[in-house]
Amino acid sequence: MPDNALTIADRIQNQLDQLTRAERQLAHSILENYPASGLGSLSVLAKDADVSAPTVARMVQKLGFKGYPDFQTALREELKAKGKTPMARHDTWAEGAPSGHVLNRFTEAVIDNIRHSLAQIEPAEFDAACALLGDTDRRLHIVGGRITHTMAEYLFLHMQVIRQDVSYIQSTTNTWPHYLLDVKAEDVFVIFDVRRYESNTLKLAEMAREKGAKIILFTDQWRSPVHAYADICFSTRIVVPSAWDSAATTLLLIETVIAAVQDINWDSTLDRMERLEDMFDQTKLFRKFT
Repeated sequence: MPDNALTIADRIQNQLDQLTRAERQLAHSILENYPASGLGSLSVLAKDADVSAPTVARMVQKLGFKGYPDFQTALREELKAKGKTPMARHDTWAEGAPSGHVLNRFTEAVIDNIRHSLAQIEPAEFDAACALLGDTDRRLHIVGGRITHTMAEYLFLHMQVIRQDVSYIQSTTNTWPHYLLDVKAEDVFVIFDVRRYESNTLKLAEMAREKGAKIILFTDQWRSPVHAYADICFSTRIVVPSAWDSAATTLLLIETVIAAVQDINWDSTLDRMERLEDMFDQTKLFRKFT
């Protein structure tokens, strides 16, 4: 993956182990309010992170930039990419579309997204997220938005079979505050939010966090503002040669989560599956050919 395909957040995560203590302090400060944190002057960024100006200059070079102006230019380009409408994204791809059939071009982009996204996920963090989702002492709330509700519903449908106490919330309706009435500190929220990020989803995350709930966020490579409230954040790449972003990588991650969580309490999950199948048989919901 060429460096120019990486976001600055990607570069920081890749370099964390090689940074000095002061540089790591700066890195975490940048990520806390990314990407807005790097749009001010070098001196302001240094002050906000409580590090020296030379520390900022050194780390920017470690990230692969000639200097702070180049660093800021890259940030501004990321902001422009965040705000692109579907029409603008289509124009970008149409101008630079390589030769070859769209089946090949689209598939190559998705495979590249998958490889890059999985390389950024720490196995320990993935396991921690699955442990939270599989903890039946915690109520689980799954939140989707205008587009992401499809992924949220997909996860909800499977989690509802795997365990009890699961609710689905669509932040684009006016009923989501009702779901927060009985939220407790041990509850878990899974929130989906990709560009263009939704104000309702951000407010829901803020209010859930105030109640002490744990938040697992599925977002894109630029990261939703919800990441400021998230305990665990999974960033997947979504850009493909289309006016629309791709959900393929996120869906792969969701299905991997489902596979992992079902094994955490397999005996109780198996019992729920068997009882559900018995209900299907009684209602004759599905055709049988034997």
